[in-house]
Amino acid sequence: MHLLAVAAALAVAVGAVAAAAAPVVLDGITFDDELGGLVLRGGSGRGTLDDPFVLHEDITDDGPAVLTIRGLRSEFGNRVATQHTVGFALTKVVRNLTTRQWDSFELELREILTRTSPYEDGLSFAQDASRDVVVGSDRFTHAYRTDEPLDELVFSGASILPGETVTVRFVVTDYSPTYQFYLVQRRNAPVALDGRATAPR
Repeated sequence: MHLLAVAAALAVAVGAVAAAAAPVVLDGITFDDELGGLVLRGGSGRGTLDDPFVLHEDITDDGPAVLTIRGLRSEFGNRVATQHTVGFALTKVVRNLTTRQWDSFELELREILTRTSPYEDGLSFAQDASRDVVVGSDRFTHAYRTDEPLDELVFSGASILPGETVTVRFVVTDYSPTYQFYLVQRRNAPVALDGRATAPR
C-alpha cells in the first residue's frame, strides 16, 4: 500500500507545474527541481569524499520532493573509491518550509520515476561497497539502508520543526550509469525496515 500511494503521489508531481529554480550544475552533473516539492538554492563541490557535492534546498510541500539528476556517465568515474563504475558523495542542506514537523527523512533512488529501483539495475546508496562509505547527519542519529525491494536510505532520531534546517550526507553509486535518474525524498517515513542499520558519522 505504501508503494502504491507513493506512485500515485509521484504521478501527480510529474503532471504538476512546479515553481522550479534554475538547475544546479556541478562538475558536469545537473541537479534539477523541475518535478516539484522542493526549490534548489545553490550548490558546490566536486563529488569526492573530501569535497562532496553540496546542495542547499527548501522543501516546500508535504508530498514527495523529487530531485532529477542528469549527466552521470562512465567518464565521470568513481570519486568515492568503491568498486562501482561511478560514484559521488552528496551532502544535502535541507530547510523545512512545510507546516509539519519531520521525525524522519527518507531518500529513495529510482532510474524510472514510476517504479522502484531493483537490486539488478546497479543504482544504489553504495550497496555491497568494498569500503566504508559516509552516511551521516548533523541532526538525525540513526540511518537505515535498504537494498531490496527498493534502494532506500532513512534517517531518524530527531525532529525537524518548520523553519529548521537539517544536513544529511551519503554516497550514490552505479555499476551501469544511466544519464538521468531521480532522488525521491519523503518525510515521516516508517523506520521499522528490513535493512542494514548504520550509525551516522
